Amino acid sequence: MNMQYKEQIDKTRIPAHIAIIMDGNGRWAKQRGEVRSVGHQAGAETVHVIAETAARLGVKYLTLYTFSTENWNRPAEEVAALMGLLMNSIEEETLMKNNISFRVIGDMERLPEDVRACLQQCIEHTSQNTGMCLVLALSYSSQWEITEAVKQIAQEAVDKKIDICQITDETISQHLTTHFMPNPDLLIRTGGEIRLSNYLLWQCAYSELYFCDTFWPDFKEEEFYKAICDYQHRERRFGKTSEQILK
Repeated sequence: MNMQYKEQIDKTRIPAHIAIIMDGNGRWAKQRGEVRSVGHQAGAETVHVIAETAARLGVKYLTLYTFSTENWNRPAEEVAALMGLLMNSIEEETLMKNNISFRVIGDMERLPEDVRACLQQCIEHTSQNTGMCLVLALSYSSQWEITEAVKQIAQEAVDKKIDICQITDETISQHLTTHFMPNPDLLIRTGGEIRLSNYLLWQCAYSELYFCDTFWPDFKEEEFYKAICDYQHRERRFGKTSEQILK
């Protein structure tokens, strides 16, 4: 494999947090005359490849949009297949071997009990790992997350634990499910669509966005390196001018 993009990466400027919308599994399968579940299986294999690659590069947090709250509206058989695949694809051995800790964000109460138990076990067993943190967004949407944060803050105001005038951006951030990690530096979406699909809307206010046509099952190391190279060629101004950044 030609690793030209890997060779161009500046190891001192690796994004600390990369978020990915893993899109295109179903269309990848359809192109091959297969059912959608075959695409999801191939996509699960890509998760392992990208997680290990990111960990080796020194990425601190990798957040993967695995199942949205809207995905519950998909056909029951597809949802069931996805839940089964989720349990079978979480390889604790791989996480331990790569010193990766595991976390989940989203409405876990909606997940089947056996899936929740499997996830919780993996979270506990990898909690002492000190390398990259792999975060799955499961039964997740930004609108759900922000609504829950507003409810919590409102209740604290009613209970007089917080003064309304003291509520800041940081207050909201600390009540989101992502409170334990920094906002994404880079958001990648595969599969050719150009939208955020209710994913990390608050957190991605100043993230660099990268869209590519490659379906997720085909998004391997070189495509990942390419996205990081693209990120490293951008100037992140956070609302300031180029002159201010250079000072």
